[in-house]
This record gives sequence, structure tokens and C-alpha cells, in this order.
Amino acid sequence: MSAPSTTPAAGSRTVPHGFDLLGELPTGTTVLEASAGTGKTFTIAALVARYLAEGRATMDELLVVSFSREATRELRERVRERLVSTRDGLAAAVAGKPVEGADAVLEHLLDAAPDELARRAARLSDALAGFDSATVTTTHGFSHQVLAALGTASDHDTGAELLERRGDLVAEVADDLFLRKWGPPGAPAPELSREEFGELAAAVVEDPATRLLPDPRVGGLPGTRARIAAAVRQEVDVRKRRRQLLDYDDMLLRLRATLTDPASGPDAVARLRARYSVVLVDEFQDTDPVQWSILSAAFHDARTLVLIGDPKQAIYRFRGADVHAYLQAVESARSVSTLPTNWRSDALLLDGLSAVFSGAALGDERIRVLPVLPEHPGRLVSVPDEPAGQLRPPVQLRVVPRDGRPLTGKGLLGTDDARRLVAADLAAEVVEQLGTARVAPRDGGPERALRPGDIAVLTRLTREARQVEAALREAGVPVVVSSRSSVFGTRAAAEWQLLLEAMEQPHRATRVRRFALGCFVGLSAADLDGPRAAETDALALRLRAWGSVLAERGVAALLEAVSLAQDLQPRLLEQPDGERLLTDLRHVGEALHEASLDAHLGLAALLPWLRRRITEAGSEEARERSRRLESDAAAVQVLTVHTSKGLEFPVVMVPFAWSQWSPEDPASVVFHEGGERLRDVGGPGSPDWAAHVAAHRREEVDDELRLAYVALTRAQGELVLWWAATANTSSSPLHRLLMHSGAEVAPLEVAVPSDAAAVEAFGSRAAASGGGLGVATVAPRPPARWTPPEAPPPPLELALFERRLDDGWRRTSYSALTAAAHEQRLGSEPETPQTEDERDLDQPAVPPSSPAVADAHLRDVRSSWDELQGGTGFGTLVHAVLEHADPSSSASVDETVRTQAARLGPGTDVPALVRALQQALDTPLGPLADGLALSRLALGDRLPELDFELPLSGGDSPAPARVVLADLVPLWRQHCAGDPLADYADALARLEPAPLRGYLTGSIDAVLRVGPAQSRRYVVVDYKTNRLGSRDEPLTAWHYRTEAMHDAMVEAHYPLQALLYEVALHRYLRWRVADYDPARHLGGALYLFLRGMSGPGVTAADGSAPGVFAWQAPASLVVATSELLAGAR
Repeated sequence: MSAPSTTPAAGSRTVPHGFDLLGELPTGTTVLEASAGTGKTFTIAALVARYLAEGRATMDELLVVSFSREATRELRERVRERLVSTRDGLAAAVAGKPVEGADAVLEHLLDAAPDELARRAARLSDALAGFDSATVTTTHGFSHQVLAALGTASDHDTGAELLERRGDLVAEVADDLFLRKWGPPGAPAPELSREEFGELAAAVVEDPATRLLPDPRVGGLPGTRARIAAAVRQEVDVRKRRRQLLDYDDMLLRLRATLTDPASGPDAVARLRARYSVVLVDEFQDTDPVQWSILSAAFHDARTLVLIGDPKQAIYRFRGADVHAYLQAVESARSVSTLPTNWRSDALLLDGLSAVFSGAALGDERIRVLPVLPEHPGRLVSVPDEPAGQLRPPVQLRVVPRDGRPLTGKGLLGTDDARRLVAADLAAEVVEQLGTARVAPRDGGPERALRPGDIAVLTRLTREARQVEAALREAGVPVVVSSRSSVFGTRAAAEWQLLLEAMEQPHRATRVRRFALGCFVGLSAADLDGPRAAETDALALRLRAWGSVLAERGVAALLEAVSLAQDLQPRLLEQPDGERLLTDLRHVGEALHEASLDAHLGLAALLPWLRRRITEAGSEEARERSRRLESDAAAVQVLTVHTSKGLEFPVVMVPFAWSQWSPEDPASVVFHEGGERLRDVGGPGSPDWAAHVAAHRREEVDDELRLAYVALTRAQGELVLWWAATANTSSSPLHRLLMHSGAEVAPLEVAVPSDAAAVEAFGSRAAASGGGLGVATVAPRPPARWTPPEAPPPPLELALFERRLDDGWRRTSYSALTAAAHEQRLGSEPETPQTEDERDLDQPAVPPSSPAVADAHLRDVRSSWDELQGGTGFGTLVHAVLEHADPSSSASVDETVRTQAARLGPGTDVPALVRALQQALDTPLGPLADGLALSRLALGDRLPELDFELPLSGGDSPAPARVVLADLVPLWRQHCAGDPLADYADALARLEPAPLRGYLTGSIDAVLRVGPAQSRRYVVVDYKTNRLGSRDEPLTAWHYRTEAMHDAMVEAHYPLQALLYEVALHRYLRWRVADYDPARHLGGALYLFLRGMSGPGVTAADGSAPGVFAWQAPASLVVATSELLAGAR
């Protein structure tokens, strides 16, 4: 055993290669190695702000990548927040105003000449205006975007559907291959069970880029397993391609193949490099060889590529992450630096951690725990050492003695016995700290007493977490076992399944009895076997009644009915952890309610939906539906180390790091050899199986070292560890760290010394820690119980409902506001799921003096839409095509029509609709769109389906003024004098005077961006499939001349719709466009009556295109209407 090392004295830290965030911006390939608490996300956001403000890149030239959707969402928010705060600070300086709260990054950007300051502020304003063009995404999202952009240059099926969960497909393939091999009559006995076959299939598909061993040609069972593994991979790929399915790994593998292909690669790489000049990758330690090969091929040393990660926190090997890929990137990088400052923990705690780690290598000599500089010099958590009359060290190592305890034959504690001792001591420690410890807020506020919610207990396994939970509950300490797992993996989901199964078949006694034993009813087995057995008959009747409630009023009403009938809330709240169960039941109920509304699911469909969610509860996607409970914040958090990553707590306790987790013998093993990731699927008997298992085990225990690092670095001010001598201790991460020194990786096992020798070794580290580490022996303590500080109960007061109900508040829309005029029913949800623009509008006779006489030639232009069907369903189909198709690509239009027609319009004449749509898309749109047709607009200049929800008269906080629809009439008359739609004021005045309080909701079919970059205009587009004129005569372009469309617009109140859409666009642009001016930027509205749009060669006498109704609403009208709707009078 190597002698334990000592740590440098406090204050003697030297941080190697510290990165200067205020120095020269990185170029080429740069690795920034982080440590826990050193601010990876802060650094990325600051670098983005600097690259943009200093003119080194524009927003659309930036690529920011992370490795999970949750991390990407946070990163996107943090980047935008940094850009806003920096822009505001620079703008204040340009305006000569004081800049408050500037940090070092902003101070650096403020240090510039006045003209450069103005340019920096303008650059950030432009960046924020175009923030949607920023590519902040996951690696999978990036791959999908690139493959779609490369089109035929890549092996990518643009019509492929994303397969987020492939478990069902793999199980199907496994069963089919199993039966194909061993199912036919006369086939030999299976060499693998069906379960073993399925496990092997799942393993090899989960890791598709890893090379398989052994050679399939070897004999015996290892060869059989190797051939099965290869066949499964091949068959899964064949079925995905046949069914046009694409999973996340496919995207990565196909993009790598495209970029490295000798034929397609150079062009694809050139296009990526032309698109992105700066690439920043967060959490890079979670990369894998495929992802690194993509980034390397595309950007390495050809563009700025900044890789930020902490290899010490590379703990997702089981998900396919590969720290070896990170190390390979480090070796090829132009520059490698570290993030030097810890923003999380106080200085003395960092000294204690340095004593524990002592520069240890975590699984690889290149992954070492290096010193960091503390941002917080004072104590963040103070725990008095009662006998000594002073504060105890912030890192406490508590040794469980063997004296007086039953021991094994090797003189060690039994593992279960040690766990019970540690759990009891942890509970006593928590109770003691809650009575004595003080917390100093990092913002400099006054000290306060430690609260249960300040404490986190981290365990490796869920069963360990439950043991700690039980000990804390016994001590009266509020506690919650936290998890980022899906709520569908909880007891509550199973209880809902029992309820729905019983409702589905209330005549089946077994289902009713199973439901009765659950929490909704709460009977016991003794109840069902005794005098209350007859209650199941009445329960069956209630289940039938609840089925009616579900069918008529939905899941939310069902939960309310069951809760009231079964006295659910008070009964559950009397039970331990009842609040958690009740919250989970509501959470599952909300999910069921949402699913039933979105997909129109009844009971028969809800039950399989729930069963699928329960089955998929462990998947990455399901974790996003996490469990929630408000009172969790007031309880001790018990969570696994994997769940704790990225979190921090004032006090952290790690009770079981002395116990090495021992998984079952694997059927296949993953390991590295010569830098390559390999999977041996042969099992015992496979060539070199023992060596491969040893390599696999070595990588597993190396992961445990990094897991220990994650656990120990969550603490801000106090860390408590336990050490016990058991059979599981010698290979445990904490023991290996404490009993080994030097830069090399600790051996897989380190002998367990006597208690005295262990205390002496640990004490040597503590003595050199500068007061950061303390060692104590666990002594017997009487059972402790926490008594919360008593607060006087608030005086009872009679609650009076004195607020007047606002009967004018509503969620409304154009359709609802004009419903009475069209004799339509007004529902509580005004937006219908189908497009309501299919009214047939008869046209009056045309007098000889009408402009229509000059357009008589248009009678000879037969509409390509004449024979196509009508109705709201057809309108919905056409809108769906225009939403999803690329108008500039005839192939995209054709494919989208076929796809949407199969879904929304079976029986549609697809070729005829394609021809008609293409003719409409090629029709010039007139001056508002600079004469362009939809087919000639760049894809990036057309934003389809802009949904909006605007507050009316204050929204949730209504203004005192009462605004009604009739208030728009004088505004229209005032601002539209001489306007082509001035006469619409009379029609508007005839509408019901509906109150405008609450929210206005809607969706703009498209917004077009036209004009040169320095004078962009934004045009509202709405598609109409109305048939103008009689069905008794052929439909021609003449029916869609300007005069006819004007009358149709007024009759259907489309001018009101156009104005409301312009107001929505005005508010959006006001927020998004720098130096926004409605007179310059609002480009009007185009109402496209598609049945009249006859292509580029057909024009009316005035030069306009039939079917294109253009209206440039006065900007003053839009602004005045926006102010009126906001509550201004």
C-alpha cells in the first residue's frame, strides 16, 4: 500500500494553465478543462457575448452544442440572459448613463472608444433580434439540421420519421430472429433463452458504433452469440430504412459517413465551415468517438472550436459517453487551459477536498484533480465543535469503529451492519447540525440557521437512499428521495393503471378487487376477506359511473370524482410520504388529461397509452416529465449521485462511498483497447474473455472514482463523509482515494488497514489541510429526534370573498369576435382545429361602369381549382401543405401534398391539387412583396404559422378601462380615410360589441420578410380557399379580381382579422427588431385567395394578380389599435 500523501498548505494553490476570460479570444481548437463549480455555462455565455460584441462572429455564424435537451435549454436561456444584460450595459454607456452591476466581462467590453462602444451595443442588438437564428442545440439536433441541409449530398431520407424510442423495434427483431432460428419444427434446442436473446439484442443496438467481438466464425456458443449480435444490428437497420425511421444514432453515423466520404465529404465540410465560424461545445466530457469525429472533421483547426468539459465528471459511460474521446481531443487541440476559479465552495472546504483527493488521477493519469482558486474566502456554513468551543473543519471524515461489533472471519464489519450504523449516525448528525449550524448567504446577507432543505444526502443506489430516508424519518426530519426519473415510474402511475383497468372492465371481480387494494380505495386484504367484501359490488357500480364522468367531462373531472368519493386527500395525508403520493397521482392525472385532449383518447386508448409510458419510464425522454412537490424544498434531499450532477447544496453528506457497488456478471462487456471501444458479446468461453472482463471491470471502478468526485464536489460549505471497514471497502472509491497517493491511478483494490492505522493515515492528511479536513470516530449516541423551531400559529381570520368577478374577461380570437355575424356557435375554446375559410360567396351583378368590365378577359382563365373539392377539411389540408412544404421546391410540394392528403384528405385528387398549388405559388404577389412569388422567396424569409397570444386590457391584470370591439370603429374612420378598405368601418360597427379583456389568440399563416437588409419589411400572409361566386358556373380568375375580393373581405370581416394579425406582428417586431419603426417595418397584409391565383402570366387591367388582395394598413392604425387593446383609452 502506498503511503498517503499530504496536501499543500492552504493558500499555496497554483493553478496550471488558467484560462483568462478577459484575454485573447480562443482561436483554432481550444480545450477548456473545467472543474466542479468553475462555471462552464457562465464561461460559454460570456464567450458568446464577447465573440458577438467584438465583431468576431454574427449570431447565425455561431454554433453552441450540448449533450442533453435539458442542458441545452438552460444554456440557451443563460446565453440570451447574458446578451441582454451586456447589451443593456453597453447601451447605457453609449447613452451616458451609469452602468450598474457590471461584472468583469461587461467591464472588459466597456473598455473601448465611444464609437466602438456604439458598434458593440449595435452588434448585440442585432444578435438579439436574430437570436432565433442561433444554433444552440444538442449534438443530435445539430446532426439532424446538417443532414437536412445537405439533402442529396448525404445518406439522409428527408421523409424519415424520428424514432425516439427503439425498444419496441428491437424487441420485435429479437423475437423474430429467435423464432426464425429456433422456432421451426425440427430446429435444435435454443442455445439462449428468449430473455437472454432480447438482452443481447438491446445491448448491441444501444451501442451501434462499437466494434463487436469475437469473430462470428469462432465455434461454440461465443460464435453463436456474435452472429446473433451482427444479425440483430443488420435487421434493425433494414427495418428502420424500410419503414422510413431514423434514430439518434443513425443521424450521427450518417453525418460522420457524409463528412468523411471521399466524394461527398469535401463539399459537405466546406458548407459547414462557410456556415459556422465559431463553435462552442459544452459538457464535452460526455462526447463519444462518433461525435468527436464529426466535430473534428468539420471544424478542427479550420474554425474556432472551443471544447469545454470536465473529464473528472465523465460518469455516463453506461449511456455511451466515452471519456477516451475527450482525451483524444485534448491531444489534438492547439491550446489546453483550465477554468481556474471555483464559484461554489468556500476556501476552507476546497482545502479539505484537496486533502482528500491529493492530486489523484481518476481512472486515467491524464484525468487529475488539480487545484482551483476560491471565490469565497469566508465560511459559507459554520458548524460549532462543541467540546473545543470553535468551528469544526468543513470536511468531516467519520470513521466507523469495529470495536464491540460483530466481525467477519477477516476482521471486517458486515456490510449491512455498517450501513445501518452509518444511516443512524447520519440521522443524528443531521439533527445536531439543524440545531447548531449557521449558513452565510453568498450575497453577503445575514447568517441564518441551517434548514432541512439546505442538506443533501448522496447515495450510489436507490436502495441506499431508501435506507437513509427511513433513518431520517425515524428522527423526525422531513426528507424526500429526489429523482429526475419519470413520474410514470412511480407507484402513482401503477395506481392509475389499476383504476383505468377496473373502469374498463368493472364486471371482472379480480380487477375491482385489485383496485380496491390500491391507494384510491385503501382496503386491506383482511378487509376483502372479511365483512367488507361486499363493498366491491358497490365499488363496481361507482366504477361504471366514473366511466361516464371520464367520457363526458375528462380525466380532471374523474380524479375529482374519485377523490371526493373515496376521501382520498385526508386519507393519504395521514400516511408517511402521503403528500408525495398525492402529488404524483395529480401529476399523472394531468398527463392523462393532456393526452386525452391532444389525441382525443377515450378510456380504451388511455389505458395502453399509460402502459407504454410506464414501460418507457426509465428512458432519457421520460426523465423530462419529472416529479414535483412544493414541500420538497423544505426537506432534506436524498438523491443518487447521477441525479445530483450539476446541483449544489450548502451541506452534503455522502454516507456510503466506502462501499463499492458490485454489479452482476455481465453477458457482454465494453472496454477499450488501443483507443478503440469494443464490445465482447461472446460470454464465457469467448477468446480472451477473462482479460476483457478485467478491462471492463477496471473501467467500471474508474467510473466510480469520478462518481465520487461528483458527489464530494456538490457541497458549498460543509461535507460529511463516512468510512467503514467491510468486504466492499478495498475497491471502493473513497478508500482508494484516501489510501493511495501519487499521479498514477490507484490499484483496483487497496488493503483495508486496522482502525488505528486508518485513523492515523487520515489524520496525516487532515494535519496538512490547513483546517479543511477533520477526522472523527463515530461514537454511540442516543437516538436523536428533531424538533422544528416553534412559530406561533397565525391568528384565525374569516376569509371574505370581496372581489368582483370579471364577466368580460375571456380568451378570444378573430373567429370568436365575428362568430355572431356568421351565425356560428361561440364555444369556450374559440379556435377550432379546422380552417374556417370555406364560405361560398355569391357575387352581385356587375354594372357596365364597373372596373370588372375591363377585366372581362379574366373570364377566359379557368381556375385550376374548379374541380377540386371544398369544405373546411379541404381548407385544413391546403393550409397543412403550405405550412410544411418548401414553396421553392416542386418536389417538396408534391411530397407534402401526398403526405398530408393521406392524413387529412383521403380521396383528394393529388396531382390536380399539386398543379393548382404550384400555379398559386408561382403567382407574383405584387408590390408589397417586391413582385416576388412564394416560390421565389428564400426559405429563411418565410416564417409559417406564427402563433400568438396577446393580452387584452392587461391580460391577467386587467386595466380598469373597459374596451369593446366597437371602440375600433372610430379608430378605423380616423386612420383609414381614403383607404381602399375605409368602407369596412360600417361593417365593423354592425358586429356585436364584444368586450376585449383577457387574451387574443390566433395563428398567422405566414410572415414574409422582404426588401434589402437595410430596409426589411414584414408582411402578413393569410391563405384563403374560399370559392367566390356561384357553383353553377365555371370558376375563373375573373371571380378573384380586386373588386370581388374586396367585397368578400368585407363580408367575411377579414379586414378585422388582418388588423389583429398586424397588431400581433407589431408587438412581436417591437420586441425582436433593433430600431423598430412600424412605419418602416410593417409591410402590410396579403390575403391570398388560392383558387384565383393563376400563375405569372395572368394579370388584371390594373396590373394586379387575380387572387392576391393586398392591403397596406396605416401604421398609425396598427399602433393605435395595439394601444387600445392594451387598455389605453
